[in-house]
Parts: sequence; structure tokens; C-alpha cells
Amino acid sequence: MKIQKELHNIQLFKNLELLANQVVEGFVNGMHKSPFHGFSSEFSEHKIYNQGESTRHIDWKLFAKTDKLYTKRFEEETNLRCHIIIDNSSSMHYPEIKKQSLSNLNKIGFSILAAASMMNLLKRQRDAVGLSIYSDNYDFYSPEKGSERHHQMLLSNLESILNSPAEGKQTKTYTFLHQIAEKIHRRSMIFLFTDMFQSETSENELFNALRHLKYNKHEVILFHVMDKQKEFYFKFDNNPKRFTDVETGEHINLYANNVKENYQKAVEDYFKILKLKCSQYKIKYVEADISKDINKTLLTYLIERQKFA
Repeated sequence: MKIQKELHNIQLFKNLELLANQVVEGFVNGMHKSPFHGFSSEFSEHKIYNQGESTRHIDWKLFAKTDKLYTKRFEEETNLRCHIIIDNSSSMHYPEIKKQSLSNLNKIGFSILAAASMMNLLKRQRDAVGLSIYSDNYDFYSPEKGSERHHQMLLSNLESILNSPAEGKQTKTYTFLHQIAEKIHRRSMIFLFTDMFQSETSENELFNALRHLKYNKHEVILFHVMDKQKEFYFKFDNNPKRFTDVETGEHINLYANNVKENYQKAVEDYFKILKLKCSQYKIKYVEADISKDINKTLLTYLIERQKFA
């Protein structure tokens, strides 16, 4: 029985890696006419040739097209460090899905696949990546490394999240972002996947923790993960329903139409505050709707990487 379970986990792990690679290949193919570079197995990007440099890596094909000298900057020259942070509280496991697929993801499934795909891109660039997972505990931490063994270990931990129950796990973003910030000393790009549902603190305290991540000139990108149809537009039929807080167990019985207008206004105001605060503290805010194409997260990574360099 134990062997069967281990084989099952290995198969799931392979599926995540395969799916992430599928997402990245589709993304790269769609970007082949873009001005961005960085996805060749041979080199990461071009740079202008400076007189006196070796001519060994001049891209002569590009010279023939542009009449300008460019050299290929090889992957070994990149030194980007990236740390991915994932909120694994119970609310991130909404909606409940028995079998997740590329076209049917809940918030945690979307975040895991986006993170795994981003790691795939980082691996191609030979950049270092670290990972933190938290809920009401600091569930997992690994510093930034670039080895294949490290990559496989991170994928395995991402996969284990999908196999682990998340009942009654509250969100302590404020507490653990401060702890994570203390661990990241070298300048890095930090990607945070969270639905921004908090159980312990106010928005001001939360953004104090996000500001802590900005120390050491880190670049912080906040992916606000949501099921927009349900959590923003409140699209439910008007039959009587019981709405339950998956983190506290508290519930309320109501007709959706009776509260829809007030609910949507309150959520819209909250989103405006989040965007304003992110702009104020120079944190990149990205709305990540789980029903939309996951490529938006990868494009954000690519753009921010170019700016970071």
C-alpha cells in the first residue's frame, strides 16, 4: 500500500512538471515575434557589441538583418534571484475541485501551476529560485538555488500542496512575510501569490509586511489570485444558500441577490485600496483571475525580469 502511494505521488509530480512545461512551450511559441529574448537553450539575450570585446559571440545573422553588431549574452552571465511565496490557507483552495486541469483550476491550483511554469522559465535561464509556503504556519522554506536537484525538490513540494487537506487553515500573511523578509538578504525578485483574505491584521499592517519585503532593493510583485466571477461579481443563483467561511467555519444563510450590490461595492472599494497601496509602496499589483489564461503571470515575470536586469 505504501509503495502504491509513493508511485502515485511520483506520477502526480511528473504531471505537474509536464503541465508546466506545456504551459511554457505554448507561451514561448506565442512570444516568438515579440521584442523579448531569453528563451533559447543557447543564450538568454542580446547585448550591443562594444569595441574591444571578443568577436566570438557576435550574432552574424542578426548583423545581416540590422547592420548592427550584437553579441549573445550566455546564460551563465545571468544572476537573477527569485523567491516565490504562496499562500496555502483554506481560502486558497476555493472552489473545491476534485480533479484539476489546465482549464479547471482553483486558486491554489492556479498559483501552483503558475509558480511551476515560472520555475521552468527560471531554470532555462539558469537563475536561482527559492520558495516559501505559508498558511497559519510557515509550512515550507527553501533559499534560492539553481541546481536541477533543487528544482525537482521544489516541484515535489508544490505537488504535495495539492495532495494535502487545507481545512481550517487561516491566513497569517502579516506574520510570515516579516519572517520571509528576514531570510532574503540578496537582491531578488519576489512573487507573492495570495487571495488577500486576511484573518489577523488590518491592511496597514499587511502593507507594512509587504514593505519589509522591499528592503535590500527587492522587487515585489503581488499576484492577487481570485475567482472573479464568484468572489468579485458574486454570481450565484438566487436560491437560498449557506455561505461558509472556509477558514473559521462561520456561516450565514441568505439569498445572493439581497446582498449582491452591497457586497460588490465593498469588494470593489477593497480592491481600490489594495491597488492604491501597492502603487504607493512601488509594489507591482497583478490581478490573477483563475478563469483567465495563466500566461498573464508569465508575461508579468518576463517584463519585470527585463526591468530588474
